[in-house]
Amino acid sequence: QVHLVESGGGLVQAGDSLRLVCAASGYLDNPYDMGWFRQTPGKEREFVAYTSWNGGISYYTDSAKGRFTISRDDAKNTVYLRMNSLVPGDTALYFCAAGVPSLWADNRYSRADNYAYWGQGTQVTVSS
Repeated sequence: QVHLVESGGGLVQAGDSLRLVCAASGYLDNPYDMGWFRQTPGKEREFVAYTSWNGGISYYTDSAKGRFTISRDDAKNTVYLRMNSLVPGDTALYFCAAGVPSLWADNRYSRADNYAYWGQGTQVTVSS
């Protein structure tokens, strides 16, 4: 079992930056691919960013490219999402998720149902 806890969300203005943090604990002997998703009321969970188990491969949703950066520090069992140039459309509840390695194969990284473990989310609100 893997336990994930997100933090770092908040209320910011358009153009500001935030760094989300996902702390992992539990059974971490196996490597995990990690993803960030977001969700707004009435909508399905949306893929934001992905990093492979060794940090060698990363993917982003189109709206995040050039603004967001996903990174991981396995010594601290932590994954980060740096978000720059935030816009009101980034407002959502952000979740981190852990999945088996090699989700990059067949583009499985963008599907929420390919991740086994989820945090409780951290709210990001961007005002105009």
